[in-house]
Amino acid sequence: MSNSNKILVGIRASKLSVAQTEIFINDVYKQKNIKNNYEFEIKTIKTTGDIYKNDRLDRIGGKGLFLKEIEEHILNDQVDIGIHSMKDVPAVEVNKNLEIICWVKRTYKNDALISNSGKGFFDLPSGAVLGTSSIRRRAQILNLRKDLNIKLLRGNVDTRINKLRKGQFDAIILSLAGIKKLNLDDQITEVLDLEYFLPAACQGAVGVQAKINSKFRKLFDDINDLKTEIECISERNILNIIGASCNSPVSVEANIDKEELTINVELFNHNGKKIYKEKFIDRKENYIQLTSSIGKNILDSVGKDAIYQLGELKDDFDYKAKSRV
Repeated sequence: MSNSNKILVGIRASKLSVAQTEIFINDVYKQKNIKNNYEFEIKTIKTTGDIYKNDRLDRIGGKGLFLKEIEEHILNDQVDIGIHSMKDVPAVEVNKNLEIICWVKRTYKNDALISNSGKGFFDLPSGAVLGTSSIRRRAQILNLRKDLNIKLLRGNVDTRINKLRKGQFDAIILSLAGIKKLNLDDQITEVLDLEYFLPAACQGAVGVQAKINSKFRKLFDDINDLKTEIECISERNILNIIGASCNSPVSVEANIDKEELTINVELFNHNGKKIYKEKFIDRKENYIQLTSSIGKNILDSVGKDAIYQLGELKDDFDYKAKSRV
């Protein structure tokens, strides 16, 4: 690059991507060496997932479609780094020449419900229309309330909220972290309890991606959040071991408290039946061995073929409510 002190950042063309990138840059600039010697320039990149914004993600290639073009820009030296919502990054690394070099501190893992009526999830009336694009959330809703209608909802956070307010839905479920980063806290009706809505792996986490062995890993080392890194690598390792895709109804949540690592895992079938639920505890330094053991436990309990089948929802995503018995 003509200016060696300019760092080009590739991100999705969305308000949320811009917001979390600004959070990252503000954190980086707390390091005087970087603030005095480096300048960031943001380049927004339209990804395949953004272009096909009305289609089911599992039918067009999964959540990895939100980073494919950004990764190509990094590999072609069009940008230096990419910043991703790690929930959208497949657990199986596609590009071996790229790596996550920095983990931004994760704050919120929960899902949140926004409803037009102001009623929480369990108080929504039978037949209410609930919007989501997540196969995991779809399965969790069906596990708890088959008397609700489920309707596919795609688009950025503000687009989804606008569709709700226009009456296309009675309520929608979004990531709490995304809502918070956009300062839309006043829209939240209810923060959903992890007991009922255990999150997807890496939900709420942001990672910085660059070429293998680039100078940026060392440059950003002081702001890398080790707690977030270990928790998220643990969650991703489990998905990788069992062969679950971004579209599988699988929830994995790792949490470090002092020296202890706790990992909760749940798997559902597409009809909402919970087919696996376990909690594991070990010391945090044993996270690699622990996640290997968890992966084996899941495979032994559920079966590799059954997990593979969870990667595809053959039914229509939209679900028509059944009456409460």
